[in-house]
Amino acid sequence: MKRLSQLLAFALGGVISIALLQSLSACAQGQGLAVSFDPHLTFSSIDTAGKKEADRFYATMDKYSDNLSETTERDHFRDAFRRVRSNYVAAVSDDVLVDAAIKGIDDLKPTEHSTKPAVLVEAALDSMLSSLDPHSQYLSPDELKERRVFASGEFGGLGIQVTMEDGFVKVIAPIEDTPADRAGIKAGDLISHLNGNSIKDLTLSDAVKIMRGRVGTKINITIIREGANPFDVSITRAVIHVRSVRWRVEKNIGYIRVSSFTEQTEPGLKEAFAALKKESGSAIKGYVLDLRNNPGGLLDQAVILSDMFLDEGEIVSIRPRRADYSRAYMAEHGDMADGKPLVVLINEGSASASEIVAGALKDNYRAAIMGRRSFGKGSVQTIQQLPLKGALQLTTALYYFPSGKSIQALGVLPDIVIDLPPNKDQDINQKSQTTKKEGANGDKAKTQTQHILREADLPGSINAQGKDAKKSVAHLDISSCPGGGIDEKDKELGCAIAYINSSSADAFLVKMGGSVKSEAPAM
Repeated sequence: MKRLSQLLAFALGGVISIALLQSLSACAQGQGLAVSFDPHLTFSSIDTAGKKEADRFYATMDKYSDNLSETTERDHFRDAFRRVRSNYVAAVSDDVLVDAAIKGIDDLKPTEHSTKPAVLVEAALDSMLSSLDPHSQYLSPDELKERRVFASGEFGGLGIQVTMEDGFVKVIAPIEDTPADRAGIKAGDLISHLNGNSIKDLTLSDAVKIMRGRVGTKINITIIREGANPFDVSITRAVIHVRSVRWRVEKNIGYIRVSSFTEQTEPGLKEAFAALKKESGSAIKGYVLDLRNNPGGLLDQAVILSDMFLDEGEIVSIRPRRADYSRAYMAEHGDMADGKPLVVLINEGSASASEIVAGALKDNYRAAIMGRRSFGKGSVQTIQQLPLKGALQLTTALYYFPSGKSIQALGVLPDIVIDLPPNKDQDINQKSQTTKKEGANGDKAKTQTQHILREADLPGSINAQGKDAKKSVAHLDISSCPGGGIDEKDKELGCAIAYINSSSADAFLVKMGGSVKSEAPAM
């Protein structure tokens, strides 16, 4: 299998994983950051019109700078400006970019000749990049270092992926087997206080900085959870070892859980297949690949995982602004599952790299996809280090399924949709829940109706490329599924196992009381 080391893609843009993903990932903040570290993107020189707009920015910068003779920061802005205007996935006019940069300075509310040039330029780049879409951003040197640490699958912190909602930090998902997970933090929890102090006036980045800290130190967080009174949880910070792959034999089925795509995924998958075959050999009737709440990760690992179940066919294609830079990734011969039946479990929290895998296996007719429509994160963010310092995390392309359909804002529609009961608090977010949020110290947020959060809901998200046609899709109620998993409470897994053990898809649906419904488009 080819190792696509030049394309490293995270999945969870906008989500922040304490203490690392300052982006998800990992949700707008949203989910699904697809990132490749590429120092070789081209960029054009600034033409006359572009120079005029850049000069307009410099005039604003000089108005507030406390050092008019300093030119390094001007060069830093120019380098970023050139790359954005050349490499962003869609053409953006120079005046729009500069307007956003100037707004970043204005938001500082500086007085004339009072502010360091570095502070002005960083605020300008933060504003300019974040104005493009939920997943583009400027990375400071420290943030760039953290990105590279996360790609290795090991970092320090609490082990949660978060976004911001109505002045609260919202937990997208805890990372498996981390301090937050062991402390009982759940997807959908709202954090209102840190060490007893309200976060209502903090930005997401400010809150994350407080939650970060030395390994072994404790932080007290106040949790607001649906159906419960606010309560405090003490969590000890630790080095987070992201175990990407877990496996076991489940009722003659090989169960493989991939929680994220890191550098540990490929060796973990090889170990999983070897262990499963050694334990059960030919007795394995099929496989379940569990990608639920998997925010994504490295693109090369998603391609490798897809290839492990495919003998041929396209896996995914990437299309930037310039059509001649498009490329497709193809499967090579060798199905490690020996062609045995495969079910892939996905849900609202499956994003980016997870969607690539599910889409590739669906469009190549290799797997039955089961669960609920995925997040819809179909854009590629390239991290390009700037010559002077920091880097740009810039949306440079879109992902497309083998069928030619875009992932962006549409996601993967399962072959079999497992419907949840109304108002059931499960997975990430739920539809039609009216909740009143109140912090431990009396901070209140207005009563509102929550809904499942997907890419299309994020402010400034890139529109879907084309429309998702109305389809006839099999549906079944989760209550009809048998139990699965170690504690027999995982009904979605139970249905996946039952599907593999059925004589046919039709027989499975009849047994489970499923029905075929017309599924409305995602948009």
